[in-house]
Amino acid sequence: MDDHATAPRRTAPLAPKADKDTVRRHNLSLVLRAVYDESALSRAGAAARTGLTRAAVSSLADQLIRGGFLTESGKSFSGQAGRPGTMLTPARSGPAGVGVEINVDYVAVCVMDLAGTDRVRLTEYLDNRSEPPTAVLGRAARIAARALDSAAEQSLHPVGVELALPGLVSGGAVRQAPNLGWKAVDAEDLFRAALREVRPNSRAPEVTSDNEANLAALAELWFGRPERRVGHFLYLSGEIGVGGAVVVGGELLRGAHGFAGEIGHTPVDPEGPECRCGSRGCLEQYAGQLALLRAAGIDADAGAAGVLELEHRARADDESALGALADAGRSLGIALSGAVNLLDPQAVVLGGIYRTLLPWLAPAVDGELSRRAVSGLWPPESRRVRASSLAGDAARGAAARVVRRIVADPLAYE
Repeated sequence: MDDHATAPRRTAPLAPKADKDTVRRHNLSLVLRAVYDESALSRAGAAARTGLTRAAVSSLADQLIRGGFLTESGKSFSGQAGRPGTMLTPARSGPAGVGVEINVDYVAVCVMDLAGTDRVRLTEYLDNRSEPPTAVLGRAARIAARALDSAAEQSLHPVGVELALPGLVSGGAVRQAPNLGWKAVDAEDLFRAALREVRPNSRAPEVTSDNEANLAALAELWFGRPERRVGHFLYLSGEIGVGGAVVVGGELLRGAHGFAGEIGHTPVDPEGPECRCGSRGCLEQYAGQLALLRAAGIDADAGAAGVLELEHRARADDESALGALADAGRSLGIALSGAVNLLDPQAVVLGGIYRTLLPWLAPAVDGELSRRAVSGLWPPESRRVRASSLAGDAARGAAARVVRRIVADPLAYE
């Protein structure tokens, strides 16, 4: 007999058997997620969605109501005989999430409740390039503290803050943010310390972080218009820098080190102008906010007012404005064509300043993609280049990330 035929297989040790508490914890998340996804659901509907018995759902729902995650109100009429059921809805008080977007020329804060509703929005326009990281993160913490105080007045208790940061973000730190001049900045630790200093007598929420374009792409995925929602898309955020993210199958594509999507530093012309990242001819040097304003003859330091002026001039058919936008669109199309050929997305979504400038950018972007996409699936005027929704911003995506963590494990936030 062949000894190998009877040799036992060597396999990885099995995970320990789930005990009753583990199963209940999982089922609490199932019920909360079902209600969160539907916005309102009867207990019978939750049972049908989760596959749990009605008795189990009733017990779990009661626990979620006591914990402040769900409320029960209204009546649900099924059209069948019997008493109408009450509706479970995500609580509009209690646990909440906070998103803090720190960008080159502004800080934005969003507080979101478990229903996915923005309850507090604050934005301050600041030149963060002129300050060291400690000052910028301290300033952001002070704005966030005001938002937290406002949330408390609405009976909300934020349990987490997600930072939306430009550049390469990993392990709680900004590895490199060329447009801010940051390298190896421990952003989470600095923000956490600054928030404790501003609110010394308050319980500090958990602090996490991610790239701002990633979080804006998630906001687009989760809150974009349903009729235009797709699971495979490239997202570009046009600001002073050009951020990017890739969504594949409804999930972020992160890459080996978490840095996937940095399309702003894709070279458009290897011999082009020097970029802050140290390379030359990057997309940002042709389609970033500063480059666009300069090309149109508008003060590059005018910020949001300069972008608004560019839009007004484009609407008035100003030749300099139209030429600057067409050139930027061609550069965007050239950079995007490589990504489209590599990743085969359903759409390209343009956010940030590109959202309002899309009517003048899209023809050149589509033209380059039509010429360069090898699949032949990008015909002229395909309308696969589209503007992000108003809901698709990084602060909102960051707050929603925290809310989804609560939904995934409500017991961790009781």
